[in-house]
Amino acid sequence: MSKDNTKQFVTSKVVGKLLQDDQFEDWWESEPREIPFFDNKKIEITFMDLVPADDNTFIEEADRALESFFSKSNTDRNGLSVLVYKHSIDFVDAVGWEDEDEYLRDLKDKNEIWNYVYPQQIMVSRRNRRDKDIYITIACECDWEQEHGLQLIFRQGKKLTRISDQDGHLTESDAFDTPDNEDFLLSEFDSNSNISDKKRLPWWRRLWS
Repeated sequence: MSKDNTKQFVTSKVVGKLLQDDQFEDWWESEPREIPFFDNKKIEITFMDLVPADDNTFIEEADRALESFFSKSNTDRNGLSVLVYKHSIDFVDAVGWEDEDEYLRDLKDKNEIWNYVYPQQIMVSRRNRRDKDIYITIACECDWEQEHGLQLIFRQGKKLTRISDQDGHLTESDAFDTPDNEDFLLSEFDSNSNISDKKRLPWWRRLWS
């Protein structure tokens, strides 16, 4: 941790200088940078819950996670379209369809769902239990859930392990206090896990197979 004039900062080899937040001293914010996953839209990156003296490997691990995430393109994003679309339909089914939601039924190409998703912030944090790994959260606004929005969470920046509204939890198992091996996306993070071929399928495909 260093000090620049009146502000403390930490330095990432990937995103450069992150200044300490004015309100939360364990938040560190970068300048907006281009994100290939979102067609090079510029988004601010925040290291969260970081006390450098208490976690001396956080920045190194966060940099590796960011490098993994920054290697993803809009092609990788479109590979997740079916998940985002399913999330939108599940939400509207739960709260009740209205005329303003009909655009979801009218989509001819599931990739068009991204036209209704608006990324706002990227947050990097360490899970405080179990694996204690680094997770990258992309906080988004979306047209179908204007109150709580949408979050996409990537463990180590490599693989999507959660899609949900913004509820403050990094994993489904944390949100519902269930075992990690019962969390479909999280349990599939380890590609070498000893599970059957059917269970290796993404969970939304398993439902239909």
